[in-house]
Amino acid sequence: MMLARVTRPDVLLPLTAVGLTAIAFAMVPVYTDTTLTTFDVYNTLQIFARLGLVALALGITMIAGEFDLSVVGTYALGGMLTVQAGQESWAHGVLAAVGAGAAIGLVQGCVIAGLRLPSMPVTLATYIALLGLTSALSGGLTKTYSNPEVTLWVDQVVLTYFSPRSLVTLGLFVLAAVILAGTRWGRELRAIGGDRRASRVAGVRVNRLLVGTFVVSGALSALGGSLLSFSLGSANPDPGVQPLILAAAAALLGGVSLAGGRGSPLGLLGGILAVALLAEIATVAAFPGYVAQLFYAGLLGVIVIVDAPDLHHTVTRLRARLRPPGGGGTRPLSQETP
Repeated sequence: MMLARVTRPDVLLPLTAVGLTAIAFAMVPVYTDTTLTTFDVYNTLQIFARLGLVALALGITMIAGEFDLSVVGTYALGGMLTVQAGQESWAHGVLAAVGAGAAIGLVQGCVIAGLRLPSMPVTLATYIALLGLTSALSGGLTKTYSNPEVTLWVDQVVLTYFSPRSLVTLGLFVLAAVILAGTRWGRELRAIGGDRRASRVAGVRVNRLLVGTFVVSGALSALGGSLLSFSLGSANPDPGVQPLILAAAAALLGGVSLAGGRGSPLGLLGGILAVALLAEIATVAAFPGYVAQLFYAGLLGVIVIVDAPDLHHTVTRLRARLRPPGGGGTRPLSQETP
């Protein structure tokens, strides 16, 4: 039973990804002249904090069989609203960002669920609109956050390796894991991702669940942008597409299926930690930027191929053909009947 659980893709992929990247990270002194320090671990967790909530937001929608491309737009808007509304009170900035993110998710969820539209074109349109809105709010310029006390606090060293920002991000992953593992919402989320029609027949309130999922995705993305703005002391109206690419890579490394119905927050945690370790390895080893980009592209390609449903079916058919009727050893292909 335990072996079967460990070999499931949603468990095996993140365990393998974290294990291999951790080994590669520990071996950095072997293939470079750099000695690792506690700061390198701290910086890895800072990268995790920077991308983690975007990966969690995207991954939750992927489990439900959707794909929220707007997470980066909400991420940028959340950061900008935090800077503009939180100059005097950081709490006002966070509330403005999270409220706006939840509202965006609510509108998207209602449109997608109510009209039964595919999520990708809807969220792509939202992503473009949000970047335009963020640019309009800032005049196309980076805005500075003038509360240095908050900036220093969110990134101060805690317990040698952590910061308040990374601890908040980690805490939200744990909270999401508890909710999805121990509540009806988690079971139904995987159900609608695996077979939406059967879920409707079984009485699952699919529309309500989809709307709630997009609300959570929007709130998490906006909070991620809010925390990043506090850390940088500024907000950029266009973070580029890299956060989305790395979040998607983290979700796939975390065992989330492109077809939906599979994955968990703990798997997503493993995926984003693997991405953060790879980013820190590239930084410490001083690899050129294009090397890291090519590596991520190749990694995504391998994951997509391995996760392809037709490949799984082909392997299953071949194994069935090679297995003799009596369950004994494998017969040579030349002895099989056509």
